[in-house]
Amino acid sequence: MAQCDECGSHEDLPYQCRRCGETFCAEHRLPENHDCPGLNEWNDPDGVFDSGFDDSVRDEGGSDGGLSSSLPNLDRVTGTGGLLAYFRGNVAYLFLGLMWITFALQLLVGALFGREVMSALFVLRSDRLFFVWTWLTSIFAHGGLYHIAGNSIVLYFFGPLVERHVGSRRFATLFIVTGALAGLGFVGASIALGSLGPSGVVSVVGASGAIFAVLGVLTVLNPGLRIYLYFIIPVPLWLFTAGFSLISVLFFLSPQSAASVGQGNVAHLAHLIGLVIGLAYGKRVEGRRRVPDRLTFGGGRGPGGPGGPGGPGRR
Repeated sequence: MAQCDECGSHEDLPYQCRRCGETFCAEHRLPENHDCPGLNEWNDPDGVFDSGFDDSVRDEGGSDGGLSSSLPNLDRVTGTGGLLAYFRGNVAYLFLGLMWITFALQLLVGALFGREVMSALFVLRSDRLFFVWTWLTSIFAHGGLYHIAGNSIVLYFFGPLVERHVGSRRFATLFIVTGALAGLGFVGASIALGSLGPSGVVSVVGASGAIFAVLGVLTVLNPGLRIYLYFIIPVPLWLFTAGFSLISVLFFLSPQSAASVGQGNVAHLAHLIGLVIGLAYGKRVEGRRRVPDRLTFGGGRGPGGPGGPGGPGRR
């Protein structure tokens, strides 16, 4: 017996939405009845309820100025059912894949061309802020296996929940913008406070700022969401988030304490920047849709096994 992701009722014959992938009862099976992200994100109800007619050929004097007729293949790639349609509803997994691809590229470039070239491509540094591509690549790059593994676990379990609530386009914007702002904020604060270290340079990599934003959004949407710390210890999400926030604040204020427990090279301020942005955005979208009360394996099959990660990795 499955559970409706909208109202929570149990159904013997559930319906699965082809657009958002969630499970619904008969009352909420239509996209407009469960606030499907396809309606709000794409603004294309005709794409959701596809009539089967080809709209690509239009009168050149129409309202689009003949754009559709001049670019007949554009909608086939970007529209509903197009080549890129697969990524709608799967952006969290897309970013997860990009993180590991970038990590592999780091290792490859470092082995072939040296650490300096790798740093120029993937590391956001205080002395190279004009390397604007690193504002983006540093989000997906990571400092080690444990670093990327921790961030991957959190993104895998929490990312899709937030994405389904806000839509793929908004989720992608939240993740990338917050990741960049967290990195730039950390570097800027280090310059302003004169805490650049003996080398006079501070650098940052990792998706932890964006991950904390995802945590912040989900904490606002459902603070009582039960997760399993290290897959064993059940805790509510608000306590999990508050605990990591407190640790980040303490280590940011006392770098010596952070260094004493092996956390001295972690950008704790970036975590806090991401969390604040996530909490603020969560308040903005709060109440638009219902989110699950617990994380389980197996989708909408009712109560199941443990789900949820350990903590976010380093930035």
